[in-house]
Amino acid sequence: MKNSVLTDHTLIIDELEKSIKFHNLNFILGFLPKGSYLVGGYIRDIILGRKTEKLDVDIVVPLKAIEIGKKIAENIESKFIVLDEKREVVRIFLNNIDIDIANQVSSTIEGDLFSRDFSINSIAFLLDKKCLLDPLNGLKDLEISLLRSHSEKNLLNDPLRILRCFRFVSELNFKIDLNLITFIKKNKVKLYIAAKERINYEIQKIVNGANALEAVLLIKKLNIFGIDNLFEDSFFLDLEKINYAELNQEEKEKFLPSFFIAQILDVVSLEKLKFSKAEISKTKLLRKWHFLLEKKNISQLTEAERFALHKELEMFLPLFIFYLPQNSRLDWLHRWRDNNDKLFHPSNLLNGDVIKKNLKIKDGPILGELLQYLSKELAYKRLNNFDEAIYKAKRWIEQNAPKCD
Repeated sequence: MKNSVLTDHTLIIDELEKSIKFHNLNFILGFLPKGSYLVGGYIRDIILGRKTEKLDVDIVVPLKAIEIGKKIAENIESKFIVLDEKREVVRIFLNNIDIDIANQVSSTIEGDLFSRDFSINSIAFLLDKKCLLDPLNGLKDLEISLLRSHSEKNLLNDPLRILRCFRFVSELNFKIDLNLITFIKKNKVKLYIAAKERINYEIQKIVNGANALEAVLLIKKLNIFGIDNLFEDSFFLDLEKINYAELNQEEKEKFLPSFFIAQILDVVSLEKLKFSKAEISKTKLLRKWHFLLEKKNISQLTEAERFALHKELEMFLPLFIFYLPQNSRLDWLHRWRDNNDKLFHPSNLLNGDVIKKNLKIKDGPILGELLQYLSKELAYKRLNNFDEAIYKAKRWIEQNAPKCD
């Protein structure tokens, strides 16, 4: 919806009812008691005209959320789980829709809305009265793209909400209210109270958003993760000075998220926050080769070092581009984009089985070293065909295989 109609309740309600009908939610709403209402991201995204692959629907009922959720799940033959038995919060899975049902906590709807994380998520649609309730001016904040919280206490109830601020910057291009910035600076250490898996999930959302760079810049500026050497270690780059246009769109989508992660978290933090072994390995390799090139010019690398660099970084070389001298980046990218470039994409003319059959050697370190040697020879264009590879393999074995008395 356009900004000019953001505050028009009639239009918003019309869009809500269209969405409810489109997603076949009418049947579910029929099980809800009077006083139930929709709230949160579902309403926010409809107002913003934002379409997502997965729909999250938050429903608040006066009482008996578990009983209501179970009855709905049975009738639509859907999976049902209890997220919080004490507070009575349940989730129903319906195709690509997650439906959360929770009990009203305060004595009034307004009281519940005042306790939510941000004003833009505190807009309610009262189902039986067919009207909107917006006590915190969330509609106005949506109109001006501002992220604001009613109370610091609301965020401290779930410190992950501190990190979620940056997700709104990344996904929705929102600005963060100055009072909220002050609060974040003061309380960022409390973020680690949240489960590591939840922090990991939010970071992944942040670095994959359409405005990830702006969010990551703010995270670095506020040093949200408290990395001691963030502003001293040469591995952490000045992200505002990088020319991201050197990467094409596909490369940006595939590689920039990992690049941003490596720019806000060190290896210890990646391990602590349970990032995948592959993600941690990428960062370790990027650091290894960055610091080697701090000591040596690219032209000073030996053949073996240059080959090892491309072998280790082959699958994610665009991540490394920004650590190279400016005059090397485009050349390296062009060569990496050419799958037939044997230095940037090391391969072999022979595999282990062919070598074992033709040269009568067994599995072991010698075979591995020979394959590495042949791959390097191919990379530097000293091999052209199968026969040359067999010949060079025989010569190498004669010179390097252990001699028996």
